[in-house]
Amino acid sequence: MPDSHLEEPSPVVSTGRVRLQRLLFGGVYGTVLASSLASALDDESGRPDPGYDALWILVACVTAAAAHGYAHAIAHWSPGGRGVTTMTVRSVGTEWPLVAAAVPTLFVLLGAYAHWWGESGGIEVVLLVNTAALFCWGLWAARLAGQGWGAACRVGGVDLLIGLVIITVNSASH
Repeated sequence: MPDSHLEEPSPVVSTGRVRLQRLLFGGVYGTVLASSLASALDDESGRPDPGYDALWILVACVTAAAAHGYAHAIAHWSPGGRGVTTMTVRSVGTEWPLVAAAVPTLFVLLGAYAHWWGESGGIEVVLLVNTAALFCWGLWAARLAGQGWGAACRVGGVDLLIGLVIITVNSASH
């Protein structure tokens, strides 16, 4: 009887695993991208414009998702295979988690645009919420990979450190 780690996974498990990996990758990448952009766009040299910031964060996330999906499709394209256009559209479509991960950032910035709160306070909230989200993404990914709670917390902690780096750089640059 072959070892279980040498057996081929079933196509259903493989497809589900790939979808989950894309979700987790997109979640982490989108959260980091939105946090970094929110921090960078919070420029104190001019009049605050959180609507402008939200627009550019959305544009950057959609563009990054499209570029990643396109690059993935081209890298896996082979002559005689499925049409490159069909494969590209499908690949770009699977990048939705990257854009979805930016939604909390967009919501907070649009709230600042509607004058529910100030832009600077909104950016602080965004960075804290996104740092907590990074911990959760890492914890979830590790648990789904079969890691115990201790290892999963360490993985989440490393993701949390990414958020803390963004917060630190944001604080140091303002």
